[in-house]
Amino acid sequence: MSSPDSGQRLSTGADTDRRSMVLDSAMATFARFGYRKTSMEEVARAARISRPGLYFLFSSKETLFRAAVTQSLERDIAAVEQILADTGRPLPKRLVEAFDQWTGRYTGPLAREVTAVIEDNPDLLGQIAETAPRRFEELITDAIAVESGQETAAAVAQTMISASIGLKHQAPSREFYLERMKIAVDLLVR
Repeated sequence: MSSPDSGQRLSTGADTDRRSMVLDSAMATFARFGYRKTSMEEVARAARISRPGLYFLFSSKETLFRAAVTQSLERDIAAVEQILADTGRPLPKRLVEAFDQWTGRYTGPLAREVTAVIEDNPDLLGQIAETAPRRFEELITDAIAVESGQETAAAVAQTMISASIGLKHQAPSREFYLERMKIAVDLLVR
């Protein structure tokens, strides 16, 4: 049996669900208070677990933070893969939905705090802070290349990502983000 931090423990589905729920609670707590002001006690309270139980799962706040962000990014990438794989739907609709999953749901007042806590603590995250955005770009590029050809796909994907990042910082709401992202995708897919 390996360390609880590694996520490699032999566990039941209930253990996996509990761990996932703890990580969701941790992410919400980090978003609310920021990394520095979040205590393990606050995360334990939010997750409805004892503090010793939390320390059994995660040896430190840094390990907990890294696991929470990793789970969130991995879920987002899996959702984007599924969205883009649905080739029975028009490419622009799939692209907008993929960008909504990756960025759009992180717009607006509360959601911005999740993004900020991740962006403000890149040294705590390790490689996932680089690999997840790179994987997202690859997925978008591949989806565009299928319909538009490989020669322009990378440039179009990078332009969409740049537009999305700009919109994320401008958007007062998710709806605003989606409306503008639809326009950007329509212009770039033509």
